[in-house]
Amino acid sequence: MNSYQIKAYAKINLGLDVVRRLENGYHEVKMVMQAVGIYDELTLTRTEEGITVTTDKEELPTDDNNLIYKAAKIMMETYHIEGGIHIHLKKNIPIAAGMAGGSTDAAATFKGINRLYDLDCTLEELMKLGVKVGADVPYCVLGGTALAEGIGEKLTSLNPAPDCYVLVAKPPINVSTKYVYEHLDAEGIEEHPDIDGMVEAIWEESLQGILDRMGNVLENVTEKKYPIIAELKNKMKELGALNSLMSGSGPTVFGIFIDERIAREAFEALKKENPECQVFLTGFY
Repeated sequence: MNSYQIKAYAKINLGLDVVRRLENGYHEVKMVMQAVGIYDELTLTRTEEGITVTTDKEELPTDDNNLIYKAAKIMMETYHIEGGIHIHLKKNIPIAAGMAGGSTDAAATFKGINRLYDLDCTLEELMKLGVKVGADVPYCVLGGTALAEGIGEKLTSLNPAPDCYVLVAKPPINVSTKYVYEHLDAEGIEEHPDIDGMVEAIWEESLQGILDRMGNVLENVTEKKYPIIAELKNKMKELGALNSLMSGSGPTVFGIFIDERIAREAFEALKKENPECQVFLTGFY
């Protein structure tokens, strides 16, 4: 096999809690992660030497500042792979959106090189390598529905969440995750989402139980700086979403629907009213 194509799926956070700030500056989190059907496409091709990355988005770096490049370098060095690799990225996931776009591309790179070079690595082995690239990468290797703890690297696979329609909107702003966590008063959080209750609802296959417990403590910071996030959440609810939330550190907002017709009408209305936003209608993956 000289070439291999792989899809890299985005994620949303159905629930995101920050337990405390750690002495090393990181934050201990407790989150429910969920893959959705929005994906980037990577084509990996064997070459004679070196690592090269190309992409259809000019604003993305293609050197060692790209997580794809970092993941490829770790794989090539860890498994002493002779020869090189070229990776082309077709980018569909919104950039700097709180949907783990860069992390899922890195995870797909680990998986792709594993297949291309017949390394027979387990998911657990790839997840351990993923921590070296970023806290979200191990989850992106795992995928599906999962509880993430620690700094996001301690993962527990859960039942697949019940099927629904997910309306996603990314406003034309970029949010720095570093800024959000630096401005979060972890000790002063007044209302923590019930992550344990959400996990229980997922095991019970109760979509209503999930909807009732959706929450993201990072909204306390991001919504204050970017009012459009609250506006999008409210608009989705007006259009029929059963609940709406910001994903990760933002600025992407998603709404959950169970009726396909209402979801499609909301999708069209949101696109029309917010032409500056990237809008998708998808589902859990």
